[in-house]
Amino acid sequence: MLLHLPDILKPAEIQQAREILARAPWGSGRITAGEQSAQAKHNEQLPETSPETRELQTLVLAGLERHAVFFSATLPKQISPPLFNRYGGTTNHFGNHVDSAVRYLRNGAGRVRTDISCTLFLSALEDYDGGELVIENTGGQQQRVKLPAGHMVIYPGTSVHRVDPVTRGHRLASFFWIQSMVRSSEHRQLLFDMDAHLIRLRSTIGETDASVIGLTGTYHNLLRTWLDV
Repeated sequence: MLLHLPDILKPAEIQQAREILARAPWGSGRITAGEQSAQAKHNEQLPETSPETRELQTLVLAGLERHAVFFSATLPKQISPPLFNRYGGTTNHFGNHVDSAVRYLRNGAGRVRTDISCTLFLSALEDYDGGELVIENTGGQQQRVKLPAGHMVIYPGTSVHRVDPVTRGHRLASFFWIQSMVRSSEHRQLLFDMDAHLIRLRSTIGETDASVIGLTGTYHNLLRTWLDV
């Protein structure tokens, strides 16, 4: 499932994030890439241990926490700590690659199975040219994604994807991975669709209607069947 999630960050939070990024100590993005990805990766990244990274992680995680659609779509079991990158100048692209299946956290803090990849855009659209996230589906078709600041896209961690060259300005973003409580992408899609329909039903016929109660029970019973907690 590829899904656009608007307004993860509020305008004041986007401004705060940009102020932090403006003073941040950028380094090579290859430090967190696997052997294959490192050959294709040409960008900059904030060190995972910098104070700026920790400030930004707090902002992003708070935005995710209050976003109901994010939870419904991903059913997160674990979220890897958000990272932050910059594309522009001579470090302006990331060629075709597939994310590693497992993200190992720093200092032996555990590992995250990368079921879902996430990119949260932090630059205004008018601040840069190029820099589209290009995601290939199983049929070889491509979807090109370039979103306003504060908006996020989630897509399968199994996808071949790239970031096209930034030809003007800089593209700032956060990226991270989610291990879902429901491993199957097909099951997550069914649950997400069912939850969306239930929300619409509740808004029209109310919470106490027998059909709403019954369908809510079916949703949770399916979730129980597929859940890994």
